[in-house]
Amino acid sequence: MIIVRPTNAFLIVDVQNDFISGSLNISNCSAQQNGLEVLAPINKLLESVDFDTVFYSLDWHPSDHVSFIDNVKKRPLHHSSPVDADNAQVYDTVIFAGPPPMKQRLWPRHCVQDSWGAELHKDLKVVENGIKVYKGTNPDVDSYSVFWDNKKLSDTTLCSQLKTRGITDIYVCGATAADALSAGYRTILIEDCCRGVDLKDIECTRETVVTNNGVIVQSREN
Repeated sequence: MIIVRPTNAFLIVDVQNDFISGSLNISNCSAQQNGLEVLAPINKLLESVDFDTVFYSLDWHPSDHVSFIDNVKKRPLHHSSPVDADNAQVYDTVIFAGPPPMKQRLWPRHCVQDSWGAELHKDLKVVENGIKVYKGTNPDVDSYSVFWDNKKLSDTTLCSQLKTRGITDIYVCGATAADALSAGYRTILIEDCCRGVDLKDIECTRETVVTNNGVIVQSREN
């Protein structure tokens, strides 16, 4: 498809208190990355680039969310689950009975709706016309993607918002870059605006972006 007049969006993913200094501080995860480091490059881009649309995604969980370790006994586990509810620990993966059976990594309680931990970090620049997209709102299904939940049973408002605005190009700060590509958007992953929890997952995202004709850049290249 030939795009004569590209329209861009800047997608800022989950720059929330709990991931930076709260209950799920990513520096405590296996990749040991510092979430604070994304603030300066993201803010600089927001100040120096006139994006057509800016989206802010937020993890926005109900208190009974399936991913919380303290909720693991509230739902039956499948017989094939590698860990039972009595022995499950944070970062373990269990399989809930469903239906359908569903793998789920267990996390500390985080980004509970309307809590301090779910708020965007105070030092993140929020532009006047920025649009917030909430994910992980279904108590029974997790959602790492800003586009849809992990089982792709339902999507967020992002898909319709992008179509309404005629977006062709997405500049992404996060693993959602892979989903932007699969949804058919020209995708640019801004690497220094991203931090993650698992090095293997981070490398997998990079490989997926490159393999599917996405672009990986640094913010200073704008």
